[in-house]
Amino acid sequence: MTTLTSSPTPNEPSNGGPLEGAVVAVAGAAGPAGRAVLLRLAEAGATVVASDADPARLAEAVDAARYAHGGATVTGDTVDLLDLRAVRAWADRTEKEFGRVDGLVHLVGGWRGGKTFADAPLADWDTLHDLLIRTAQHTSLAFHDALMRGGKGRYVMISAAGASKPTAGNAAYAAAKAAAEAWTLALADSFRKLGGEDGPAAAAVILVVKALVHDAMRAERPHAKFAGFTDVKALAEAITGLWDRPAREVNGTRLWLTPEP
Repeated sequence: MTTLTSSPTPNEPSNGGPLEGAVVAVAGAAGPAGRAVLLRLAEAGATVVASDADPARLAEAVDAARYAHGGATVTGDTVDLLDLRAVRAWADRTEKEFGRVDGLVHLVGGWRGGKTFADAPLADWDTLHDLLIRTAQHTSLAFHDALMRGGKGRYVMISAAGASKPTAGNAAYAAAKAAAEAWTLALADSFRKLGGEDGPAAAAVILVVKALVHDAMRAERPHAKFAGFTDVKALAEAITGLWDRPAREVNGTRLWLTPEP
């Protein structure tokens, strides 16, 4: 485990913003979506605790968020999300260091697919099981109690429209996303039951996209329309806005950022 820390000095002003005082962990933070989310959370005033498997890319993402928003506290841990002990240690360390955990944004992704159903290699399922399901299981189990204790916890999973309408060449991917959705909805039910008559103290939410797009993709394919795609900045805005709504309102919901199929 490698820890990268960028935080304000004692005399540095607070960043301010609607998430001032909140502590939000982001898993899979080094990709384009992760970078956008780190930036937006830092802008909103949150303390951001990022993780990724790639320490070099993670350091770049942490530095970008830190220096884009002076006064923000942004840290990075290189955590193996396939190791439940390591993920639990990350959750415990985060709560101990910052006193609370108000969110876990699960951005770990991956895609495998082909043209036909008959030609789909089952090895794709093995890969996607680990990337899309096992990592979500580990982060949700590790952060469950801390999110409840925080009083306004949010667990956010990014899914794909294809989980609701699988295609022949996308069987493994769609099935893995559907399984991750089911797991997240079970987490939401746990929050609901533990909240009792007062309602859930935390919320598990699924954000559904067709696919994500970012500036580098547009530059590489200037004539592409990317119809139905969600810009990573719009995704980051939607994630940040989840704390504006009561937990009972968003818990166990699937929020569509693309037209429903």
